[in-house]
Amino acid sequence: MAQTPNIDGLLIQWGDRLFYPGNRIVKVRPDPKLTGNNTRDRANAIRARIAAALAPRIPQVMVKVTGGGRGMRAIAAHFRYISKNGRLDIEDERGELMRGKDMLPAIADDWRFGGSLIDDLAELGQRREAFNIMLSMPRGVDPLAVLRAAREFAQTELADHKYVMVLHDHQANPHVHLSVRAESKHGKRLNPRKADLQRWRETFAEKLRGWGVEAEATRRAGRALGRNDESLWRIKARGSGRLRNDQPDPRVSRQIDTTAPATVEAWKHIAEALMISSDSADRTLAPRVAAHLLEMVSPGQGRILKLARPDASEISWQLSVRDGSHHR
Repeated sequence: MAQTPNIDGLLIQWGDRLFYPGNRIVKVRPDPKLTGNNTRDRANAIRARIAAALAPRIPQVMVKVTGGGRGMRAIAAHFRYISKNGRLDIEDERGELMRGKDMLPAIADDWRFGGSLIDDLAELGQRREAFNIMLSMPRGVDPLAVLRAAREFAQTELADHKYVMVLHDHQANPHVHLSVRAESKHGKRLNPRKADLQRWRETFAEKLRGWGVEAEATRRAGRALGRNDESLWRIKARGSGRLRNDQPDPRVSRQIDTTAPATVEAWKHIAEALMISSDSADRTLAPRVAAHLLEMVSPGQGRILKLARPDASEISWQLSVRDGSHHR
């Protein structure tokens, strides 16, 4: 008698590779969704990520390091910029709100002497003494929810550091500028890497969902290829008829070429696991995953392919054809 496959184990194995890639070996705070010994909970977390990745209109958060100051003069200039020279409220790590041009020198002095001394000027190539981070959501999201989520994000991820944050809600996308002192209160230095940025995105998305805002932080490779990859200026220019050269964005093409093989492999195994699951919800999800995979294997053509019937045999056959094996 054939052994029943461990569907939860397969989903964890391939979902982990897709949504939480190899850079997780970096010593960072473990993702709460994938810790513990409860296999079912871990598999359900992967199922939730799969469904979110396939959802067409869940906004993706943006967390970006926009720069950082190497000397106090540059850091103070950034304080002036994000606060509009004191016209906007500045909130610090203690939750205190400050407003007014006269408050800016006091904040700068607190940073200058609040740890290792930060000189006014820094020589070229010297280490950064601050990092500037922007947390953003698309137009239409409640700016106050963005601010509250950013506050909780900072309390979670930057708890041992001095930081200030300012909400900008006067532009198209509500966003929070967050400037953080590189040296913590315990002398450790912040040095964000790719793995940290992805974890920050996931934390920010989690905090937004806590305030009732739909938000996801799916890695680019885990989403449909081509979704949200095209530059915003190209989309707007095309819509208004101002785009003269409507050639594919070469930057997007390079990203697809480098991410497609591993992504397709992971999605293929996930689709096959869902097909043979004894759980009806898994089998209902399988055709959506298969259709998503067909688009990835054959961009453009995938959009006109139709699944003849949503059962395992038909999906398996179409996956085999796209994969080049041509057997049923």
